Amino acid sequence: MAGTALAQQAVPTGEFTKIQLTNQFWAEGASYGDFNHDGKMDVVYGPSWWEGPDFTKRHAYADDSKVSKIKNADGTESTFPGFKGALSNENDYSRNFLAYTYDINGDGWSDILILGFPGETSDWFENPQGKDGPWVKHVALDVTDGESPAFLDVNGDGKPEIVCMSRGFIGYAEFDPKKAAEKWTWHNISTKGGWQRFTHGFGVGDINGDGRMDMIEQNGWWEQPASLAGDPVWAKHEALFGNGGAQMFAYDVNGDGKNDVITSIEAHGYGLAWFEQTNDGGAVGWTKHLIVGDKPEQNPQGIKFSQMHGIDLVDMDGDGLKDIVTGKRFWAHGPTGDKEPEAAPVLYWFQLQRAGGQASFVGHLIDDASGVGTQVQAGDLNGDKKPDVVVGNKRGAFVFLRK
Repeated sequence: MAGTALAQQAVPTGEFTKIQLTNQFWAEGASYGDFNHDGKMDVVYGPSWWEGPDFTKRHAYADDSKVSKIKNADGTESTFPGFKGALSNENDYSRNFLAYTYDINGDGWSDILILGFPGETSDWFENPQGKDGPWVKHVALDVTDGESPAFLDVNGDGKPEIVCMSRGFIGYAEFDPKKAAEKWTWHNISTKGGWQRFTHGFGVGDINGDGRMDMIEQNGWWEQPASLAGDPVWAKHEALFGNGGAQMFAYDVNGDGKNDVITSIEAHGYGLAWFEQTNDGGAVGWTKHLIVGDKPEQNPQGIKFSQMHGIDLVDMDGDGLKDIVTGKRFWAHGPTGDKEPEAAPVLYWFQLQRAGGQASFVGHLIDDASGVGTQVQAGDLNGDKKPDVVVGNKRGAFVFLRK
């Protein structure tokens, strides 16, 4: 019962200053970048971006004319901008699941990449170099499957790729800055499987320590070969990393020199864990260490919450160890869907600590009225060398500045 009391009485630690950019629902993710070349980070959420450092001035870079209508209890109707989310008593889904920023065409200005609704297109929006008005949209990938695609350098060419499932395959899409307006080139790395638009749990990281990025899914990991010439099929290593969570990471949690796997156990259920890589008898094995479960007593601090659908891995306290940033996705399937949909939409960072060859995670409650979407991003937004946190979901968009 003590664990339950702790879970119910938890309050934000006060480490962060909370800024809500909007209470409108436009996207399930948000990101940051310097869009106006003033040397300060801005935030992008849905079809808009907000100027840093105070994030009060909004600019629309894409179509922001979407309006939703709901029926009130008295029979009247109300309308509001965006999709149905916390501002309504009904559920809806945006066409914008994750956002990333990068200078895609090499002109020196940060562009915006939007990975849309699962199974639909990924589009990038070309920065007009300081001019207001709509940014030119380019289709990067026709079909982006899976609910946790990534945008990072997987093939070692120095620029990021869209890493995801598409049409039943795992693979990546790369762009040529000199031909940025053209569709990106897709590379299969797997044989055809059962992955589809709503597949959960996916990530990228160097599992075997050979310096090459591997791909991780709930049923194992795919080893990148020494050469990618001719698009070879990567070797599959079977393992069970939960039931399909969110973003997955390879990181040496306990400091033994072997990269482990960090993942949520079930995106719409419970559980956050790290899987320790062992080499007993010469064979690679995995030992599960639960960080947060479905009962308060499974966490030393009594922490329990559901639907960890967005995760980031960042050194939050400057000690050289990467920490976990995650939270409860707000209304993934509406006010009556999934596990505990009406529980507090919490946002946490879990501090990695090592002692005596053992690892543990200490939870810090950032906020209890925001949560995450299908994405959460941490990084230095205000130039003070401390990681901040950006969230976009059905409650709107939030910036949490580290004090």
